[in-house]
Amino acid sequence: MSAFFFYTLFYILISGCIIYPPTEFISAGLTIKDIFSSWLGSENEFFIQYHIKRSVVTVFVHSILPFGYAFGLIVFGHVDIGHENMWLLFVICTAIMPLCTLYKILIWSMNNWSKHPIAQNLAIYSNSNNNNNNVAWTTVASDINVEYRRIDKMIITTNSIICIIATDNWIIKVMPYKILVAHQSDAVLIVNKSDTHDMSLATRGEVQFINIEVKSTRTGAQSFDIRLNALDFKNLQDKVSRPITILQNITFHKTLLDKFIDSFKEQVQENPLYECAEELGQCIGCMQVMSNVKLRKQCSSGIGSGNSEDCMMCYCRPMWCIDCMAKWFASRQDENAPETWLTSKCTCPVCRAKFCILDVCLVQSI
Repeated sequence: MSAFFFYTLFYILISGCIIYPPTEFISAGLTIKDIFSSWLGSENEFFIQYHIKRSVVTVFVHSILPFGYAFGLIVFGHVDIGHENMWLLFVICTAIMPLCTLYKILIWSMNNWSKHPIAQNLAIYSNSNNNNNNVAWTTVASDINVEYRRIDKMIITTNSIICIIATDNWIIKVMPYKILVAHQSDAVLIVNKSDTHDMSLATRGEVQFINIEVKSTRTGAQSFDIRLNALDFKNLQDKVSRPITILQNITFHKTLLDKFIDSFKEQVQENPLYECAEELGQCIGCMQVMSNVKLRKQCSSGIGSGNSEDCMMCYCRPMWCIDCMAKWFASRQDENAPETWLTSKCTCPVCRAKFCILDVCLVQSI
């Protein structure tokens, strides 16, 4: 019984890695598209044809996994189908599944794959009056192939089996069994959901995801959702020609700077207040709001050391708002290492005294 259990557990694990490959499988080239790369051809040259073939191979490999499990049970002697009718029925069913899949693939392949779901989806976007579906979808496929070859396309990999591609005129969602497309000229994009997940409580690390619904006004076109990291939103927004509508109740960090400013504010809220009796003026950074922060040495760095890299006392009066101070702080950091920003140091915009985030105090008028 234990051997049967471990075989089942091992097969489920391997099947999961085939269906949803982890980073280790991808790095080792143990994915379906890597193993069958010689037959699939070049994705860059023939994008649509490549993914038609990839979807066919993927659906067949996935359909044969149950039969592989049943075949292994017989080979390793875990079951005796000659005396167990239930297992015999199970083996027959698992054998029928890939045969049915092969029959379906045969139907898809007729007339140069014109019956494949990808081809039928593309045919919807054809402006040709020709009733020949084969001509209709190949014309659209050719246009997409040309745009995919351009270096200015944007590719966002959302997970190991799904990616989003934006070209000059198309928005494409690539999935294991199919691809969904929308022409930007008749697409409506709506951000309808956002969610935040804590990655590290100690460092205030968190990641935000947003859900964008892509609707096409083209008759017969299928709508689809895009789920991506909120920090990729600006890249997508810059690439697509259509405005992206954000529902009123949805808030998220559109850029890395937005995320840092919020984290900066949260930390400053925990710092001691600076009591100020003098009249405050407008922030000299934005000239939009009143200045509300003062740099005042609070941390313990540099006590008695005399090191030039330690924090120093700043004698400037309050002249900045917290948003402008956060933007200044971020602008002086290594943009390739955003995870270090909150623990790094900066210099006062006026007197160049070095400070850290613990030295930024909100002003309290007295």
